[in-house]
Amino acid sequence: MSQDQKKYLRKIKINKFIVLLIQLALIITFILMWEYLSTKEIINSFIFSSPSKIIKCLYDLYLNNNLLYHIWITLKEIIISFLLGFLIGFILAVIFYMIPILKKIFDPFLTLINSLPKVSLGPLLIIWLGANTSSIIVMSLLINTIVTLISIYNGLISTDEYKIKMFKTFKATKWQILFHLVIPHNKETIISSLKLNISMSLIGVIMGEFLVSKAGIGYLILYGTQVFNLNLVISGIILIMFISFIIYLLINTLEK
Repeated sequence: MSQDQKKYLRKIKINKFIVLLIQLALIITFILMWEYLSTKEIINSFIFSSPSKIIKCLYDLYLNNNLLYHIWITLKEIIISFLLGFLIGFILAVIFYMIPILKKIFDPFLTLINSLPKVSLGPLLIIWLGANTSSIIVMSLLINTIVTLISIYNGLISTDEYKIKMFKTFKATKWQILFHLVIPHNKETIISSLKLNISMSLIGVIMGEFLVSKAGIGYLILYGTQVFNLNLVISGIILIMFISFIIYLLINTLEK
């Protein structure tokens, strides 16, 4: 490796380190300012809570053996809905790509379902499936599947036409074109759909937990709201952000 290459790579590492340092500085500054304003009663600590109260709230939950249990319940629902939503969306996108007339037939129905407020289906899901995990997962699937389907399908149909013609020139079958050109060509789109899917899954699961759950982070937030325990509410929100960040990092690692 030449000196110029080493210098270039060193510059990239330094830039990444500076960005990370600034991000950490912003987070720490925000937390310290929040704690200071709350302690000095410049802001109402009952309404806005404070970092120290949130840490105490999480610690109390941990001591009562509730914290890890609620995190696990939500995490399990997110993973199941995420995997099912991606799998169903990917398979449907491939089917619509291979059989374009099906996309034309179902397009208006998909648009209607996608535009429908999913909360309005909550009471029906509770009656049909019961007030259990199934209702939460189906609620999440209603939100994430169509978004994944549309995202991947748009990527598949945007594959370079000249490359497809070249494959056809060499007598490639439809399936060979699909597996050796179209899908590999859209790996970035598929990864992007994973990132979108995880955020939609998280929204769907928390929305479902608001409606029917007896455990989970969404349940903690709802319970905290009902008893006006805003420390619990904000703690739940921070837990959701943390889980989302961890899963996002995992998908970024997969992308790399």
